[in-house]
Amino acid sequence: MKSFINYLFRGIVLVCTSSNIYAQMPHDAIYMPKKTACLAVTYSNSSWKEYWENTLKRENLNIGTHNTQSVMPMLAVGITDKLNVIVGLPYISTKTSAGNLMGQKGVQDLSGWLKYKLVENTTGISLHSVIGVSIPIGNYVPDFLPMSIGLQAKTATGRLIANYTHKSGIYITAHASYIFRSNIKIDRDAYQADNRVYNTNEVNVPNATDAAARVGYWKHGIQAEVFVDNFTCVGGDNIRRNDMPFPTNNMTATNAGFYGKYQPKNIGFNVKVSKVLDGLNVGQSLSYSIGLLYQLNYFKKEEKK
Repeated sequence: MKSFINYLFRGIVLVCTSSNIYAQMPHDAIYMPKKTACLAVTYSNSSWKEYWENTLKRENLNIGTHNTQSVMPMLAVGITDKLNVIVGLPYISTKTSAGNLMGQKGVQDLSGWLKYKLVENTTGISLHSVIGVSIPIGNYVPDFLPMSIGLQAKTATGRLIANYTHKSGIYITAHASYIFRSNIKIDRDAYQADNRVYNTNEVNVPNATDAAARVGYWKHGIQAEVFVDNFTCVGGDNIRRNDMPFPTNNMTATNAGFYGKYQPKNIGFNVKVSKVLDGLNVGQSLSYSIGLLYQLNYFKKEEKK
């Protein structure tokens, strides 16, 4: 499901190395300054009871409530004031409240992002480009959805971010992405998808798009925003009636939520809550992230007198 494989960078706990905390992520217009770095850790929890089997919204008493938990360490480094590098590696576990399906747990995919500020002018308008890749690290099973913690697909993402920030601190941000996903191999000689049988262990995982809009406030150590985002596979099939999901499925989800952060000085906290409003072949999940923030200084050298 979407919550297993996408953008665990939200709601992060920041341990930063600059004189100010910059809660920058691969989908926003906030940057770590040059020669500063930020180590991040976040705890996230996502659960659903109802899901969309194709367009049919239903529940499955053999699963009950499905729950996913993750812990995400992340490092963000300011190469220059306009170029940031971000890397992260989540640990994920899944479980259900009913039935006999065993959950999975373990390290998932190593992700890396380059974010570059293309344009910025005095009116508060800026344009940014992001390139991201991910490589599976953990030895998890991809074709055991919804218990799988990922799809074992290598990915490459291209993203454009547009932002307007008013001098009052109010901002509007929008982004659009295209995600290329590699084929994967599964531990079986044949599988069924697209209403046919494939006599191979190689599975074509559909590419995807991602888009979002955010409206918020960021000033004096306070950040608060509301957002809507959409994840859509480019092609793919549907979950067959009373069957399990499969990596070839066309997974689509529209989320809405809130993100807030308060950090007046060295110590702060942040929260994030979101819910899937509509979807296709995904669970209607309610998710939240929580974290504490603590500032460190160790990269900058003291200036010579």
